[in-house]
Amino acid sequence: MEFLQPRSLHDALAVKADRPEAVPIAGGTDVMVELNFDRRRPEAVLDLSRVGELAAWDRQNGHLRVGAGITYTRVVAELAGDLPGLAIAARTVGSPQIRNRGTVGGNLGSASPAGDCHPPLLAMGAEVEVASVASGSRRIPVDEFFTGPKQSALAPDELICAVHLPAAAGPQQFAKIGTRNAMVIAVCSFGLALDPGRGRVGTGIGSAGPTPLRARDAESFLQGVLESEGLWASRAPLGDAAAARFGVLVAAAARPIDDVRGTAAYRVHALGVLARRTLGWAWDQYRTGRS
Repeated sequence: MEFLQPRSLHDALAVKADRPEAVPIAGGTDVMVELNFDRRRPEAVLDLSRVGELAAWDRQNGHLRVGAGITYTRVVAELAGDLPGLAIAARTVGSPQIRNRGTVGGNLGSASPAGDCHPPLLAMGAEVEVASVASGSRRIPVDEFFTGPKQSALAPDELICAVHLPAAAGPQQFAKIGTRNAMVIAVCSFGLALDPGRGRVGTGIGSAGPTPLRARDAESFLQGVLESEGLWASRAPLGDAAAARFGVLVAAAARPIDDVRGTAAYRVHALGVLARRTLGWAWDQYRTGRS
C-alpha cells in the first residue's frame, strides 16, 4: 500500500487525478478502522492532513465556508455561534480523541447514513464544494450529495474541499438516540433549523434510510402553520397538535431497516419523538429570544 502525502491542495488534486483509486484520509477515524479490520485494502492512501487549505474557514456576507479538514473539536470551539446545530452534533461524536481527529469533510466522504454531521447540514441547506484538476471546482447541494449507502456524487478524481452554509439566522437543534450515551453510532438522529427571516424550516434525518434524508412534507407543514397563524411575528406558543403532526410527518419520511442497533419500527417511533423534542427546544429558544 502506497502512502501519499501532499502538502498543498494543488498537489493533492494532482495526485488524485493521477491516482483516482487512492483513498483520501483526513483524521482516519473511519478509514483506519476499515484497514485495521481488513475490510478494505486500497492500493494507495491519500493523506490530506498536511493540506493547510482544507483546515481553514472564513465568513463572507452571512455565509461560511468551512474547510473539509476542520475537526469536530474546532467546530465546537470556533463555530458554535454561527453553526449551533452542527456544533451540537459535533459534541456527540465519539470521544474527545475522535473529535480531535475526525473532520467534517471526512464525515461527508464516508457518506454513511448514520453520519452525525449530515442531519444539521441538510437542515441548513449546505452545499459541498468539490474539485478536480479536470473539472475545476463545483458545488453540490448536500441533499443531492448522498446517492446510496456510503456512496456519494463525488467523481473518482474529485476531493471534498469545503462546505458552504449560511450562518444561523434562528434556533438550530440536533438530537440522536444510541445504545449508550457516548462513543456510539446513532440508532437514528434528527436535525432542525428555523430561519424566521425567510420563514424557512429545515430538517435532516440520520440513520433511518439508505442515505441521510430531509423530511420535506414536515418542513412544508410547519412553515405553513407558522406563517398562517402569525407565529413567526407573535412568538406565541406552538400548539401540541402542530408539534405532534410535525413528528408524524418526520417519522413518515424515514426509510429505515432492521439491524443490530435497532428495528425499523423503533426508528420510526424514535424519530417522531426526536422531532417533537427538538421543535420544542428550538421554539422555546425563539420565543425567549435565546437564538
